[in-house]
Amino acid sequence: MIHDGRPAGPSPSEIDDTTVEALGRLSEALETTERARGHLYSFHQLTGHADLQLDAVVELLRAAGHHDLADTVSGELIGRNVLPGRWTYQIVEDYDDGYYRFFADLEKQIRDRLADGRRHLFEARMRRRRQT
Repeated sequence: MIHDGRPAGPSPSEIDDTTVEALGRLSEALETTERARGHLYSFHQLTGHADLQLDAVVELLRAAGHHDLADTVSGELIGRNVLPGRWTYQIVEDYDDGYYRFFADLEKQIRDRLADGRRHLFEARMRRRRQT
């Protein structure tokens, strides 16, 4: 039998329950990391949007005669680093290129080694148990 163009390793039914559970928990942890990554992208986009909104604040403060406050917002807040020397896109890139990529690659390596790359074996077994 062929799976994804490769000779098939052990069939899902031949993989022991403990290994299937370990793969399931690893997959769940990666899914949680995917959610965290999404929140990081939300943080990045929301922070950037807030920074762009400050342009209108500066205009309104100037129009109202509050030039000193407009200068503070434009000179000290607009374009400010969120961490020392860093904008949000740099944080996202470091996370993606470091922690996230390593985690995703390692999960795939483990899945390839133990289950011939098959995904969601734990869920597939649960489905069989719950439907029969």
